[in-house]
Amino acid sequence: MKNKMIHALAATAVATTLMAAPVASQAAGADAKVVAEGKKLAFSRSKGNCLACHMIKGGSLPGNIGPALIAMKLRYPDKQKLRDKIWGKPELEVKYSMMPPFGRHAILSEDQIDKIVEFIYTL
Repeated sequence: MKNKMIHALAATAVATTLMAAPVASQAAGADAKVVAEGKKLAFSRSKGNCLACHMIKGGSLPGNIGPALIAMKLRYPDKQKLRDKIWGKPELEVKYSMMPPFGRHAILSEDQIDKIVEFIYTL
């Protein structure tokens, strides 16, 4: 009896996952577009210019002033804190950091910062 219940629960879980897969893939497609736009902004020498200071997988001619942008979900489990860092919240600024406050100084728009955060969070 116990094994039948376990198998029934497992089958239900698999069926639910399969039914939700098309919805999840559509959402992932929309996110993929935002991530791609964020990558383009981050790599752009006239916009985010993240490569001027950071090593980023897939980028050419990276700088070494800032830390390599790897394991970002581990370093910033709260995505909002990463966004706040890029935006330039004064309380998050590192003394003597070369990183400009992109939002506070209106270097990038809120939308551009959001897209860059989505890209960086995938690293």
